[in-house]
Amino acid sequence: MTVAEAVSLLEGQFFCGKENGDMEVLSACGADLMSDVMAFVKERVLLLTGLVNPQVIRTAELLDIHAIFFVRGKAPSVDMIDMAIESEIILCGTKLPMYVSCGKLYQAGLTQGGTRQIQ
Repeated sequence: MTVAEAVSLLEGQFFCGKENGDMEVLSACGADLMSDVMAFVKERVLLLTGLVNPQVIRTAELLDIHAIFFVRGKAPSVDMIDMAIESEIILCGTKLPMYVSCGKLYQAGLTQGGTRQIQ
C-alpha cells in the first residue's frame, strides 16, 4: 500500500510530503507511547499516533520511519512540519480515531510488522 492510498482510505490529508505519496509501506504501528514504537518498528512502516509533539519526529528519525499519520483530527505544528520536511518524513492526518484507522488499514491488507529483536 502506498501512503497516498492510506490517505485516501482514511479520508485524510497530507501536511507535508505529498510529492512522496507513492512511497510503499508494508506494515503499520499505532501507538501514543514512543517507547512502544521503538519496540515495534520494522522497515517501511506507517506510524499512526495521536501524540503531536517534536518527539514523534525525533523518534521517526531515529527508527528510519518515513511516514507518520496523526489520528483524531490532530495536526502538527509548523515547527514539526519543518522538522519533517528536513528529515524527508511524510506527515498525514485523519479525523478518524486510532482504532478505526488501524482497522481500516488492516482490512485493506496492511498488516502489523511485529516487534524488533532486542539483542
